[in-house]
Amino acid sequence: MVTPAFVLLVRPNGLGEMRAGFTVSRRIGTAVARNRARRRLREMARLVLPGAGVPGADHVFIARPLPAERPFIALLADARAALARAARKVAA
Repeated sequence: MVTPAFVLLVRPNGLGEMRAGFTVSRRIGTAVARNRARRRLREMARLVLPGAGVPGADHVFIARPLPAERPFIALLADARAALARAARKVAA
C-alpha cells in the first residue's frame, strides 16, 4: 500500500506473531533526516500496529521522501488506512 509518507508491505510469516521492519534509504536525506524518519515510523507502528495490524504477518514500512514533513496525526491516519487495506488483501 502506498501512502504519501511510506510504502507498506505485508506478508504472512507463519509464526503467529506480528513483526515490523523499517527501511529508510539515502534518498530521504542526511543521516539526521533518516534517523528522524525512522523514529517517526517506529512510533507510528508502536501506536497503530497493536490495533490495526495483520496478526501473524510481517509489516515493512519503507519511508518516502516528502517535500515538507508530514504531520504526525496525518501519518497515523495513513497507517490506519494502509493497514486496513492490507488486512483486506491478506484475508482474500
